[in-house]
Amino acid sequence: MSDQRADPPRQLPLDLGHGTGYSRDELVVSGTNNQAVALVDRWPDWPWPVVVLAGPAGSGKTHLASIWRARADAVQVDAHRVGDSIVNLGARPALIDDVDTGTVDQQGLFHLINAVRGSGSHLLLTARRFPSAWGVTLPDLASRLKAAATVEIHEPDDLLLAGVITKLFADRQVEVEPHVVQYLVRRIERSLATAMRVVERLDRAALERKTPITRALAAETVSAMDEGQGEFEV
Repeated sequence: MSDQRADPPRQLPLDLGHGTGYSRDELVVSGTNNQAVALVDRWPDWPWPVVVLAGPAGSGKTHLASIWRARADAVQVDAHRVGDSIVNLGARPALIDDVDTGTVDQQGLFHLINAVRGSGSHLLLTARRFPSAWGVTLPDLASRLKAAATVEIHEPDDLLLAGVITKLFADRQVEVEPHVVQYLVRRIERSLATAMRVVERLDRAALERKTPITRALAAETVSAMDEGQGEFEV
């Protein structure tokens, strides 16, 4: 018999459910999102009843919206069933996240805006595009949206992306050298969702191999994600 030894099994890391922190203290601020952060911090001193936070996928809109929702005790409204939320809304603020993904409930959104204006409350909408690109055909709704304040949030810059990656590793109690973080900033898609994905992959790979997170491991992981296509889509 040949003396063939099986490779030792790799350690499979337990999924400890590292959650994404959506508190204000965990928010990384840079020039790409400072206006949007200032808007959230300013509430309830908003001069407009309706505010639109517009920016590309992965720019941090949901994080900001979650901070505002908790602060304002706002009602989360389903973008596709807006009308169902109006009856029990009362004077509470409302939030619709990703309002422009799919078909906009134009009648429902029009009546929700009227309800918010009538109660002296606020409505925060997040979207990838500005309202003029939502394909709104209802004239009264188009008029209401033109009167809304729109704040743009841009894709993450180097400072924001590096800060987020560093924070995500810290959330997992993982120490990573700054040059590894900078390598990731240069190589991954400029998306906070992609940063979350690559950090999770790197953490799992390091646990499986029982090695620290090095630049070589980062390069291998990013290359594998690139080859998978769609891995960086948000």
